[in-house]
Order: sequence, then C-alpha cells, then structure tokens
Amino acid sequence: MPDTAPPPAPHDHRFPCDQCGANLRYDPGARQLVCAHCGHAEPIAGAGPDARHLHELDYRAALAAALPPAEMEEVRRLKCPNCGAEVELDDQTHAASCPFCATPVVTDTGRQRRIKPQAVLPFALSEREAHKAMTDWLGRLWFAPSGLTEFARRGRPMQGIYVPFWTYDARTRSRYSGVRGTIHYETRMVTRNGQRQAERVQTIRWSPVSGRLARDFDDVLVLGSTSLPRRHTDGLQPWDLAQLEPYRPDYLAGFGAEGYTVGLDQGFATARAIMDGQIRRDVMRDIGGDQQRIDRLETEVSDVTFKHILLPVWLAAYRYRGKSYRFVVNGRTGRVQGERPWSVWKIALAVLLGLILAGAVGYLVALDQGAVGMVDWH
Repeated sequence: MPDTAPPPAPHDHRFPCDQCGANLRYDPGARQLVCAHCGHAEPIAGAGPDARHLHELDYRAALAAALPPAEMEEVRRLKCPNCGAEVELDDQTHAASCPFCATPVVTDTGRQRRIKPQAVLPFALSEREAHKAMTDWLGRLWFAPSGLTEFARRGRPMQGIYVPFWTYDARTRSRYSGVRGTIHYETRMVTRNGQRQAERVQTIRWSPVSGRLARDFDDVLVLGSTSLPRRHTDGLQPWDLAQLEPYRPDYLAGFGAEGYTVGLDQGFATARAIMDGQIRRDVMRDIGGDQQRIDRLETEVSDVTFKHILLPVWLAAYRYRGKSYRFVVNGRTGRVQGERPWSVWKIALAVLLGLILAGAVGYLVALDQGAVGMVDWH
C-alpha cells in the first residue's frame, strides 16, 4: 500500500543572523553562511567529505507514489508564463522577475508536493568570478556586438540558481545477434587500355555473431528542467558529482532553486536513450572485426534507482536592443554557454575588408603577370 502520510511542513530557507537579525547567505568561497550586513559567519553543521553518504531512491516505488513521506516536500514556486521555469520562493516574496528570461511576473501562491532533493552541489564560484568568466567569454567572440559586451560588463549582477537534475542507476543485461565484417584484399588481373595488369581489390567477408553483455550504469545525468536549452546545460559539463553533498537548505541561503518540470518518468526515458547508445557501442566493440552490423538487440533493465539533485548555475538574462540574451555559467568550473550574439556591422565590415584584401591581392598578381609578360616579350 502506498504511504499516504502527509509530507513534512514546508521549510523556510531564511537564516537570520544571530548578531543583527539580517539574512545569512551561503558564501561559495568560504563554504559557510555569512551575513552581508555585519560580516558574522556561521559554519554549516555536518557538511564536508565525512557527510557524503548519499542514498538512492527506488524508481518503481516513486512511480507508484510509494516513497516515504520524508522524501517528499511541499514547496511554493513561481511559474514564468513566458519560458515555463518554476523557481522556489519563500513566503515573503510575492512578485519577481524570471531569472531565466527576465520576464516580469506575479507569483503563484499555490503549493506543490514534490520529491525532495537528495543532494546538492554547492556553488564554488562567487558572482564576481562568474561575471568575469561570462564577460571574458563574450570578449573572445569576434562578431559579438561590442555594446552587448559592455552592457553585460556594467549590467546587473548575475543570479545564482540551483538547477534540478535527475541521476539514474541501473543494471542492464543485453543479448544481440549480428554480423562481423572482415576486410580482405585479393589480387585480380584486369585489362586497361588493352593491357593486362594486376590490381588489389578490397572484399568484405561477413560472418554471423551473437553474444551477451552486461553493464551497470551509475549517475546517468538528465536535466530536470525545460527553462534552459539542453545544449546550454550539456555544454556546462563535466560536473564533479563526486563532490555532491547531502541536501541541506543552508546551501540555498541567498540563492534561487528551480523546481523540476521534467517528470521522473520523462527523465528516465532520456536516460534510457543514453544507456541504449552506450550499449550499442559496447555491442559494436564486442562484435569486433572491421565492420559491424547489429540485427537484433534486446536489453533487460533492472534495479533502477534515482536521485533528485541540484547543480549550481550562475545566470544572466539581458534585453539588448529588443533582443533577449541568456548566458549560463557552471557555478563550479566557470564554463560558459549562451546564445551567441552577432553584430551585423562587424560581419559587414569583415566581409568588406575581405573583398578589399582579395581585390588588392588580385591586382598585385595581375601586375606581376604583366611584368613577366613584358620580360618574355623582350
């Protein structure tokens, strides 16, 4: 029978300073809570390598709504009508702008029952470090508008957001049949232009093969959100998942947290596609030879477990000359992704300079050829 006990009461992720009462904020550099008002600092109790005992949750139990009540939480989130992002809010916030697309919105005060995060990868880069990484990245783009780069450099601070991901573990057992191709060369006599000559000809000998393979997958990572393009978040990899900490709301102090909008089963469908791709590569290697063809491949998947984790992203959303630009920075490594901006004027100038250069080279070549012709005439 599914456990129908109510989830724990929602937690308030506000941490008042013991010295002055202002809100504490997680400091990525110091890995502690710091008060921006008076400078008081408090360590995060129970954090560090000795506390990294992460547990997986049973996938089938979650689909059957049979997870223990302690693994569920009730949250209040803002849903952006433009990009669909859902961002967790405290009870004191009633209006905000979406950090993913800068759309002004009014919050929905409704609550939702969700799977609680099991782990969090805390921010390691400060806003200043992430902002510098972004503007340096923009500065390296040859055809980016100079105005946008300067606008971003002087613009509002970036926002730190914990983005939801799923990780999946699974055991797989596969059976396959196919054919292995081995390249051979034969010498044949051919006639060309009335002459007989030897020629090496490539042939492929095919032989049937079959086999069994087993692979255990660990932490197949799937984005749990649709608010950011997957190509952007994929481009932020790799993530140092070995440094995941058991979820503590302390790490969220002063930061936003996006709720997952990709369901657990949807995420597993993506994970399964990733697994299937790896299994096919395994089978191709197992077949061996010079060429391979898979005719039949059947895979049994068992012992599926998962984690709901939060990964740190610094986010900037700018509107520049009527266009929206979004940039994301890996909050651990400083790797940057975003919409690549293009300057029409810079491109036109580059094309014009290219044409001038090509014309100049053509003119010099023509002069050189004319001079050679005159020498030959004499």
